[in-house]
Amino acid sequence: MDFSLSDEQIAVRDTVRRFLAREVLPLEGEVLHRERHGETGLRHDELVELREKARTFGFWGLGTPVEHGGMGLDAVTQSLVWTELGKTFVPFSFGGEADNILFHADAAQQAEYLIPTIEGTRRSCFAITEPGAGSDAANIRMRAVRDGDSWVLNGEKTFITGGHEADFAIVVAVTDPEQDVRRGGATAFLVDRELGWTSSPIATMGEASPATLVFEDVRVPADKVLGEVGQGFALGMQWIGRGRYIIPSFATGVAERALQMAIGQATTRHTFGRPIGDNQAIAWMIADCEADLEAARWLTLRAAWAVDHDLDVAHASSLAKLTGSLMVNRVVDRVMQIHGGLGYTKELPIEKWYRQVRLFRIFEGTDEMQRLIISRDLLRGYTRVGAHLA
Repeated sequence: MDFSLSDEQIAVRDTVRRFLAREVLPLEGEVLHRERHGETGLRHDELVELREKARTFGFWGLGTPVEHGGMGLDAVTQSLVWTELGKTFVPFSFGGEADNILFHADAAQQAEYLIPTIEGTRRSCFAITEPGAGSDAANIRMRAVRDGDSWVLNGEKTFITGGHEADFAIVVAVTDPEQDVRRGGATAFLVDRELGWTSSPIATMGEASPATLVFEDVRVPADKVLGEVGQGFALGMQWIGRGRYIIPSFATGVAERALQMAIGQATTRHTFGRPIGDNQAIAWMIADCEADLEAARWLTLRAAWAVDHDLDVAHASSLAKLTGSLMVNRVVDRVMQIHGGLGYTKELPIEKWYRQVRLFRIFEGTDEMQRLIISRDLLRGYTRVGAHLA
């Protein structure tokens, strides 16, 4: 059983690490300073500039196919990159990406939406969640009614990531109320903001600022259907599924950086004449962090490996998402405790992580939904204990 990375994967990871060390990590002090004064950690123009530097460095569109100008990296390599990104608290990610379901667009739609999104000249959001349909996405009620050569959309979407900044939305709405949403009753639409939908940001405890989108008699041309009529829910699940190895990959990076800080604090901070790491209570917290981190790391890489080998990834991805999300919350909590009062201040990024990683247990599939998927798979015989070793 070979757990080693390929030479190419090591080269990609190390190149990302060098880029971040040279261009991103030096910004951490300024980011913390700004956030202490209620400002944005990284302005949009600064993000664009960093992404262009990364592009000249060879990093553009991690998962975007080569034929669309991206790197076309396999899932395991993408997981490694996202772990590196998680090690810095500067809100940076590489450009050149588009929502994975946009690749289902036809040729005309790709020219109008996909390519500009990859190039960064257009900004999209994916809208399926509603006030009464969060984890239960099949409970969506927003309607789209056919009227001649158009569809008329009415309803509300909420907690939409990037919804206030987007100039178009990928909206999943009910098109056939007589059919189960999961079996042909919903359709995805490409809806330009100029068609009349509005947005308002939702304040949260972390950096994330999702939005509520309101559609009142928004008329969408029939040629803006993404994929096929009735395919919307399946596309939505495909969009959500991708995050179930990306999120724990990023969480692994956060936990690594936080644990490194804890080790530094435990070896340099002295009380009663000795390093606090000499105290068993502190030492065991560090040991527990390392055990949690390594367990989550390998479950996450295994889920990405399953994606690369075209296996049924639902079970492995849910295990990774659940374990990674819980792990990073435990690790950051312990690291804050090890730092004492200093960890609670905005002088360090720990309190920022504390707020940030709490979201991981909620969005793109709550802990409870992951447990439901895992237990259902076992109880209904969809998988069996130890099946991945067969």
